[in-house]
Amino acid sequence: MLFRTCAGGVVFYGESVLLLQNEKNEWVLPKGLIRPGLMAQEVAVARVRAEAGVTAAILGVAGQTSYEFYSVTRQKPVCNEVTWFIMRADSADSAPSKAEGFRDGDFFKMDEALRRVTYSQDRALISSAFERYKKL
Repeated sequence: MLFRTCAGGVVFYGESVLLLQNEKNEWVLPKGLIRPGLMAQEVAVARVRAEAGVTAAILGVAGQTSYEFYSVTRQKPVCNEVTWFIMRADSADSAPSKAEGFRDGDFFKMDEALRRVTYSQDRALISSAFERYKKL
């Protein structure tokens, strides 16, 4: 199995959270692989900018998740371990990147975001991050 370390952002603007729709029609949070020489925080900020066109600042750590999948291109199982950061966007403007494989994306009010998000662990992460965000 291939193990990869990643970082991403749970990005808020006011009472809304950023979600992206990928090429599989899944609603997800922005994230990416931490390459050698980079820090998790800089990867999270860069991936939010590259995938969603959103400039955001890190406020704190949201938590960690991990998931496994079978990579057809690598012909082996992959385990992604993701460190998530609570982030605040400068504005509600977003521009999901087609080049990065995203079809759609925007900031959604919490009830709508929790209905849309595809994975239950992302739903739990968003909920707990929002509670902490309101206190920051």
